[in-house]
Amino acid sequence: MEIKQFEDKNLAHFSYAIMSNGEMALVDPARDPQPYYDFAKQNNAKIIAVIETHPHADFVSSHLEIKNTTGATIYVSKLLSADYPHQTFDEGDAIVLGTITLKSLNTPGHSQDSISIVAIDEAGKEKAVFTGDTLFIGDCGRPDLREQAGAITAERAELAKNMYHSLRDKLMTLPNDVLVYPAHGAGSLCGKGLSDQKTSTIGAEKINNWSLQNRTEAEFVKELLADQPFIPKYFTFNVGINKSGAEPYSKSIGNVQKREPVTCVGCANSLNPDITIIDTRPQEKFKKGHLKNAINLMNDTKFETWLGSIVNPNEKFYLVAESETVLDELIKRIAKIGYEKQIELAFTSDFGNSEMENFDSEQLRTDEKAFTIVDIRNQSEKNANTTFADSIHIPLHELRERVHEIPVDKPIVVHCAGGYRSAAGSSIIKYKLKQAPKIFDLSEAVKSFQK
Repeated sequence: MEIKQFEDKNLAHFSYAIMSNGEMALVDPARDPQPYYDFAKQNNAKIIAVIETHPHADFVSSHLEIKNTTGATIYVSKLLSADYPHQTFDEGDAIVLGTITLKSLNTPGHSQDSISIVAIDEAGKEKAVFTGDTLFIGDCGRPDLREQAGAITAERAELAKNMYHSLRDKLMTLPNDVLVYPAHGAGSLCGKGLSDQKTSTIGAEKINNWSLQNRTEAEFVKELLADQPFIPKYFTFNVGINKSGAEPYSKSIGNVQKREPVTCVGCANSLNPDITIIDTRPQEKFKKGHLKNAINLMNDTKFETWLGSIVNPNEKFYLVAESETVLDELIKRIAKIGYEKQIELAFTSDFGNSEMENFDSEQLRTDEKAFTIVDIRNQSEKNANTTFADSIHIPLHELRERVHEIPVDKPIVVHCAGGYRSAAGSSIIKYKLKQAPKIFDLSEAVKSFQK
């Protein structure tokens, strides 16, 4: 038996290929199936199975495309009620893969239809478990994503109780040396305290993972429900896509309309003023010149997560990048969350008939009360450290909807924790609050104010 872990660092997503005797099974594959095809070819293996541990919220899976391309069977829990051709795979079911066996465990908690997969070697020994979003390294899956999504919805408190028992009655009963392969690592919003380790063992998790410690059900539920991160707008949308099966990746990104660079006022005026522009250039370039209605969401490691947190599912937007190479790469990343069809037009540009002033942070240090300060960090960040006592707190993912809560009687200064989000936040406010006197991005200077 050979196990290959694939990592998408931007979405902190792990997927897997399991091989035995020339046959391969994939677990929770990413949107682009090509790496799995390449790996199968390199190892002269045939993909015969694709297993989904649940319908994912944070990325679009290629399970249906792989099935249609290779003839592999898709295996999911019957509780998912998947809309695509599949074989149900629940407790008591098993797949023979070469000379090994893959066994299903129903492990509800993150969702009612979550399963984990135990890999059993030729000698009948349990060697590894693929835990999806049930058990992470150092944490367990959050239970609050499926209250309004999927075939079966459930209250978060009910799912938290399910998680308590799935961990203890199913996963903790496995031998201590069983390898743990989760669907996510540090940085994922599918949990709140994931380790940066990529694999572990059941024994190590029993020692180090808070969710496997000796607690009553009530204590566990209370701790699990507390301080979960925000839910991006695209999460429910992705559950729906994954339940139905996504369109082929290459075809879908190939349908995105692109045009020549926007370099003049006339070209800019041809754009629909009701459609938001996502300008991904560095903030220095954005401030010097950008198109009206533009949000400066820079090309960064968490670009797709923030795009799906600011832009609503099915909302059209223009995509701007500094080069054709960057533009093509961003389209591929946008497809990972299923937003590629929402790109009204993609183009490169260094042109802009609107500017933003650079801010001298010493003005703020001299007289804070001369400004309205807007803190766009997440609630947990604000709870840990209030940088400005009299600031207005509106998290970035809520800012477009709540921007009119900001008074416009004074210049506005926007800050986050390090400068990336404040570029987006200040541009959102500039776009939405045209009556405001001046809007400034504190950017990285915020670090000099932090206690």
